[in-house]
Amino acid sequence: MLRCTKRTTLAHLFRSGVSAVKGDSAVTAWLHDNEIAQPTHILAAGKAAVAMFEGLPRAWRSFTPALLITKTDHIGETELGRNVEALEASHPVPDKASLLAGAKALSFVKKAPSDSRLLVLISGGASSLVEHLEPHINYADLVALTMEALGEGADICEINRRRKNISTIKGGKLLAHFGGKSVKVLAISDVCGDGIDVIGSGLGAPPPDPNFDYRSNVIASNAVARDAVARDADAKGLKVVLNEETMYADVADVAARIAKDVTEGPCGLYVYGGEPTIVLPKNPGKGGRNQALALELARHFRNRKDISGLVAGTDGTDGPTEAAGAFLDGDTFDMQPGATEALKLANSAHYLKCTGDQIITGPTGTNVMDLALLIKHS
Repeated sequence: MLRCTKRTTLAHLFRSGVSAVKGDSAVTAWLHDNEIAQPTHILAAGKAAVAMFEGLPRAWRSFTPALLITKTDHIGETELGRNVEALEASHPVPDKASLLAGAKALSFVKKAPSDSRLLVLISGGASSLVEHLEPHINYADLVALTMEALGEGADICEINRRRKNISTIKGGKLLAHFGGKSVKVLAISDVCGDGIDVIGSGLGAPPPDPNFDYRSNVIASNAVARDAVARDADAKGLKVVLNEETMYADVADVAARIAKDVTEGPCGLYVYGGEPTIVLPKNPGKGGRNQALALELARHFRNRKDISGLVAGTDGTDGPTEAAGAFLDGDTFDMQPGATEALKLANSAHYLKCTGDQIITGPTGTNVMDLALLIKHS
């Protein structure tokens, strides 16, 4: 029962962080505090594209020509008007639907008239979901580049940099085709530093010396989510020991550093954000970086009764699995045989599914990287 109570607290804190950065509420809140002219065209791309679109005023959603591009199975039951064209494509590895989405986005921007006001809603995942390749690059090249980068354990900034080099629409190239009056970009950041030139590989970044009025704002980020977790913990009387965005290394190194913080530090809540990396073996199993990090942490905390934790992606997905991440405690690593082998083979999802430690949320309507929450109990 005590184990269940601890996990209930962790899950509640995680939900508080995610709720603070959901696409619809983030867009609605920003528009409440900032007045902009009603757009004549809307382009939304990323895992949070539909949620961000739903945060717009009803009149904008009902009548403004819009193109929405999101991840497979992320539109769901959402009802969209005839003014909206919605597409789904693959993440983290682009598919041919990603190329169709890229062609649609390019055409949408090109066709905007000279007096148009374009609103761009960008969130994490857009880099994989929307692509238009240089003439000498084909689809097989795109997939090979992505698989190579993922296998090497490249971080999102490096993957996005490589994609920019073969794309005709990233790094400000898409908006170079816009001949209208103004562009307003609202972004949910899934990258370190929150740079508009890095989010979605710069799909919403301006070209050099744009011939239109350009403005961009990051309206939700990992920091916003972490601070919401900290506020909720304070309200519950749970002391926050650390709150930092430092998960930017290989999962084994991140796990060792977090374990040191928690084992040597005082009792309370430890909040971490970021996006760790993982180098894949030649024939990887089924797992994602969050489940790998959870299992690595569980290895460090074996037989400890005073530490419990959660590691999960704020977008609700972790690699090629249905889980967002996993819970962990001192019992997790020895719950059944095979934990060491699961880490070696990048097969953490299989192990954690068998132990019942996976966290499954479904699409969350946001994407601000990952959260790791650890509680050291007295």
